[in-house]
Amino acid sequence: MVKKLIVFDLDGTLAESKSSLDAEMSGLLHDLLTVVKVAVISGGNWPQFEKQLLSNLPHDERLANLSLLPTCGTKFYRYDAADWKKVYSEDFTTDQREKILSSLKKAIGVAGFKIEKLWGEQIEDRGSQITFSALGQQAPLEEKEKWDSDFAKRKKIQAILDTLIPEFSVRIGGSTSVDITKPGIDKAYGIRKLRDLLGISLEEMIFIGDALYVGGNDYPAEQAGVVSIPVRDPNETKRVTQAIIACLADRN
Repeated sequence: MVKKLIVFDLDGTLAESKSSLDAEMSGLLHDLLTVVKVAVISGGNWPQFEKQLLSNLPHDERLANLSLLPTCGTKFYRYDAADWKKVYSEDFTTDQREKILSSLKKAIGVAGFKIEKLWGEQIEDRGSQITFSALGQQAPLEEKEKWDSDFAKRKKIQAILDTLIPEFSVRIGGSTSVDITKPGIDKAYGIRKLRDLLGISLEEMIFIGDALYVGGNDYPAEQAGVVSIPVRDPNETKRVTQAIIACLADRN
């Protein structure tokens, strides 16, 4: 079946964690937007999308083919009339937010990891998602890559949270982060929203991400029934994207 929508994760897939697209990736995405619709789903909030992604893409009519889903699909933006419009945002209530924040602080204490230095805020309230970044939001990439390369520390925090707040979805994301959203609202939810709002079936999509392992925040996309391609880093994403462009260009 011909694919009509290519969906990407952002951090670790299109760009290094909290970093901007490089020139090659920007060019490849721009080329891809000429032959197929594209969406990006990430744990990052809207300002992160603007900084990492949009500021490095050409602003032309091809953006009409791009859909953006920050905070793991709990928000949805589309390009309309030369501007980005929010379609929905699944925000927490005050009570939900307070319970998550107190449970997260308790889980961090129970896990007992000693963190020598923080770079920025460790807990970020993104409205529709609360994210724990172990070393802080602005930690250097080399420090983040060393902290939990085997996921063991975050899996421990995730397991504690699953007992404290079982009514919420808790996923490992990024290189040091844990993402918490409303139940059932994850990248699978975002994928289904893309299906409904764009009128494109799951069989006509491809998802590309670096966290497609069980418990990773990309894994729900595969569980939703979309053909999924795991990548190790942005360089591998570039090669996959080149192959998709060549394949779709031939068919068109």
